[in-house]
Amino acid sequence: MRAMTMALILSLTAGIASAKPHLRDVPEIDGTILAVGIADEIRKNCPDISARMLRAMSVVNGLKGRARALGYTDAEIDAYRKSDAEKARLKAKGAAYLKQAGVSPGEPATYCALGQAEIERGGQIGALLRMN
Repeated sequence: MRAMTMALILSLTAGIASAKPHLRDVPEIDGTILAVGIADEIRKNCPDISARMLRAMSVVNGLKGRARALGYTDAEIDAYRKSDAEKARLKAKGAAYLKQAGVSPGEPATYCALGQAEIERGGQIGALLRMN
């Protein structure tokens, strides 16, 4: 009886320990998608900046592989990727980032200034952009 109790406890705790967080809670995944979205907004609104499309496509394609490596199924990845709620959440986070960085909607110069700063900084967003 004692062995069965221990086996039950071990199986329950193993299930708890192996539970994966939602993909929105994996900074490597969520943060990269956010960076891609911000870079896309910058390039769409600044005529002096364009996207490094091959790099962006490589980053996006690599995310699915990375999520798989972290143990997520294709169904979990697609549910996150296609979720209207997640899209809205990321769009709001992106808008907050742009606002905090001094971007004013409808003013291309503000997008260009941020884009140039991101390129010079050389971070995730800047690596996806280039000056024309």
